[in-house]
Amino acid sequence: MKYMLLMHSNKQGWDDMPTTWSQEDLKVMVNFMREFDQELRESGELVEERGLAGPDQMKTVRAQDDGEPIITDGPFSETKEVLAGYWVVDVASEERAVELALRISRTPGPGGRPLNQVVEVHPEGEAPV
Repeated sequence: MKYMLLMHSNKQGWDDMPTTWSQEDLKVMVNFMREFDQELRESGELVEERGLAGPDQMKTVRAQDDGEPIITDGPFSETKEVLAGYWVVDVASEERAVELALRISRTPGPGGRPLNQVVEVHPEGEAPV
């Protein structure tokens, strides 16, 4: 069954990462992600994965009743978390999807401490009709 694993990041932490994380900590985090992705490729469970650009590069779009868009830069101003990346995996069970989400949540941060970030697990759905 396919699942989408959505990795969230604290917006303040995302904004501060380039200036507060050491180069070594950034390298450890990136290597963790690359190794995790490679394991999923080798196991045949990876369908797709992407890291997303920072919140300063995103747009929020909402249609008005007249069909015209309201477009704002970045996430809503009150947003404290942002979507940092995602994986689409094809795994044997929900338990395996949760296991993978837990590994993502424990991505190493400064000093190697796990970030314990939120990861949503969404099963692929079917159209209601």
